[in-house]
Amino acid sequence: MSVFNYFTKEQRERARNTDLVQLLRSQGEKLKRSGSEFEWRDGSEKVTVRGNLWFNQYNQEGGDAIDFVRRYYNKDYPEAVAFLLNHGGGQIIHSFSAEEKPKVLEPPKPNSDMRRAYAYLLLNRCIDREVLNAFIHNKMIYEDEEYHNAVFVGYDTEGKPRHYHKRGTLSASSFKGNVSGSVPEYSFHWHGKSDKIFLFEAPIDMLSFISMHKDHWHEHSYAASCSVSDRVLFQCLKDNPNIKAVFLCFDNDCWGQQANQRITEKLNQMGIENHILKPQYKDWNQDWLNQDERSEQLCYHRA
Repeated sequence: MSVFNYFTKEQRERARNTDLVQLLRSQGEKLKRSGSEFEWRDGSEKVTVRGNLWFNQYNQEGGDAIDFVRRYYNKDYPEAVAFLLNHGGGQIIHSFSAEEKPKVLEPPKPNSDMRRAYAYLLLNRCIDREVLNAFIHNKMIYEDEEYHNAVFVGYDTEGKPRHYHKRGTLSASSFKGNVSGSVPEYSFHWHGKSDKIFLFEAPIDMLSFISMHKDHWHEHSYAASCSVSDRVLFQCLKDNPNIKAVFLCFDNDCWGQQANQRITEKLNQMGIENHILKPQYKDWNQDWLNQDERSEQLCYHRA
């Protein structure tokens, strides 16, 4: 029997929510304040830390306290939980001062239309028109006023927007990022009624995969972590008890496949059926763009 089974749900949550700034300081690590966050160096790589969350700027990898200990202390899941409970007691100690307050989520102001974002997703990324319109109709995608980014919205079970992810729409732009104050558990996702959920790194990959597999797509659940975290997945599992099978669809690179393996271990320990789906190219949008029918349409507008 795995050691994992000896931890209660409350203990796992306490470990996951451990304040990483306090943990690192207790281990003698040096951190540098950067606005409302802290910076920690892993060799030449910069890692930003706030509360129980971290993000590696070099490889675009992030997660919670358990993910951090597994990644940087080379521990498996049970070892990471035990480590966190024994170092800081799994207590949440806010790393900002008494004068500071957590960042309030401020949604990007919508543009009067979404012509630029629509054209980018439809022509550059070749997202299926019916699929794209379904998400727009449900107010899950819009264009912001200031920079004309495509904005992907994640809602909680009460229908309240809790997460905004922005993607640049200019041909030469590689900009993408989550709006400060977004809650990772509610990143861009779609709830279906079937027993399947598909997890992706980015919203465009999620939309590309759906475009490739349109038959009855509404029936399934989909989520884009907007990182390589698993937090939206486990929130979706909590909110949708009908889900019995998880399909991990992260990018076909070292970081994406490491995330697939990491999450697979968790799901196996929890007895949840899971499968890994790997794109032929780097990600699902590249697979979609390189399909024969896509090539025939010449999609020359894409970045």
